[in-house]
Amino acid sequence: MVLEMIRISPLLAALLTMAGARAQTPPAAAEVTPPPIAREFRAAWVATVANIDWPSEPGLPVSRQKAELVAIMDRAARLRLNALIFQVRPACDALYASRIEPWSEYLTGVAGKAPEPFYDPLAFAVAEAHKRGIELHAWFNPYRAKHPSAKSRIPSGHVSKKRPEIVRTYGKHLWLDPADPRTRRYTLDVVMDVVRRYDIDGIHLDDYFYPYKERNAAGAIIDFPDERTWAAYRANGGKLSRADWRRDAVNQLVRDLYEAKQAVKPWVRFGVSPFGIWRPGNPPSIKGFDAYAEIYADSKTWLQKGWVDYFTPQLYWSIASPGQSYPVLLKWWDSQNTLRRNLWPGNFTSRIKDGSSNWAAQEILNQIAATRSQPGAGGNVHFSMRVLLRNLDGIADKLAAGPYAQPALPPASPWLSKSRPGAPHAQLHGEAIHVRAGSGSKPWLWALQVRRAGAWSTTIVPAEADLRLDDRTDVDAAFVRAVDRVGNESPPTRIPL
Repeated sequence: MVLEMIRISPLLAALLTMAGARAQTPPAAAEVTPPPIAREFRAAWVATVANIDWPSEPGLPVSRQKAELVAIMDRAARLRLNALIFQVRPACDALYASRIEPWSEYLTGVAGKAPEPFYDPLAFAVAEAHKRGIELHAWFNPYRAKHPSAKSRIPSGHVSKKRPEIVRTYGKHLWLDPADPRTRRYTLDVVMDVVRRYDIDGIHLDDYFYPYKERNAAGAIIDFPDERTWAAYRANGGKLSRADWRRDAVNQLVRDLYEAKQAVKPWVRFGVSPFGIWRPGNPPSIKGFDAYAEIYADSKTWLQKGWVDYFTPQLYWSIASPGQSYPVLLKWWDSQNTLRRNLWPGNFTSRIKDGSSNWAAQEILNQIAATRSQPGAGGNVHFSMRVLLRNLDGIADKLAAGPYAQPALPPASPWLSKSRPGAPHAQLHGEAIHVRAGSGSKPWLWALQVRRAGAWSTTIVPAEADLRLDDRTDVDAAFVRAVDRVGNESPPTRIPL
């Protein structure tokens, strides 16, 4: 049989070649959508008054102070906390280099004495927290001027020496007069000095506004000594009742602090942690202390006026407490949160101690679960760091293995900025992931999501840190997102593997 050669035109040959090439090209990677990144505020207070959490005692060598603070940061990172609330002004003193108030005796053992060799604890704390991707909120007591635990002679730079006209003696305390307009300006100057000079993520007030009532030797309640201020207000035509006038003074400070930080650094979040009961009977089953009437804290107004970015009512009672049930109070506070600010209740984790009257760690785990089940609540703040360091009843281990087993980002505060980061650019070079910011707001964190054998994991690191994929075993997808200072996040970028 004679075989005949088939002539193929050049065009047909080219088409056949292209078809063959396409047949040999591997299929495009399957479309994958990473899951949403978990959002939950996980924080602890670091109290310095009376050396509750740090430093462990006054007057320690600087090297030990720093080591203790690093240990706090390391424990927070291991527990996958994403914020610390660090007390920098316990009583018109400073655990930072203040231009207005004297160094705290809780730091150096002597009020007014700077640490030697010199360092700035707040700047150090901010740097150590940020290198771990942890927010650092500066915590101020707005009115307390001297705590009963103080032992030092009051230094010449203290407000009671420089501005005695705004300071009152109340029981065992010295206290700024909240209703004196000069007090408001003074406190505002102190807080805003820190906002301007430090790279903090938040400012924070706790539950001390007017002092909790004290009694004299005869057992009678001592009224706050603001007669002169009250008389001046009435003489100038003031019409409010004395109680309303006191509440209005506190309201003005809260409002002015919020407006001042908004004008200077709006990404710095302002939070307050008031007493957990606004007024007894709200809701009807609630009994107990009336913070509205006793310490003139109208915290519901602050929340509903939008004068806070986050609200942390101190819900320091158990779930089963009949007159102060944790989930009942939390649900009520959520119902009052008409502007949908961040609601992150405070937990009395330090109740975990030895003895039958105290809590087991399981109570705190149950409270976290109750918070997660309440729509509108987005995290917890633990009082205080000491119990997490001591790991009483295994609370640190149980948090790390249980509700905090995976990392989470703090919930966003989108009312602070309409901008968000653009999708970043990412390439894998060996084990290193090279990431560049996209358009939009500046990244503060990178969030890496990796799918390995069908399961997703998340790693969160500061934007200045190296991002790596050290183990690529069974990895079939990886994405990175940028997160800015107010928590707004970018679309995910898929990393070519």
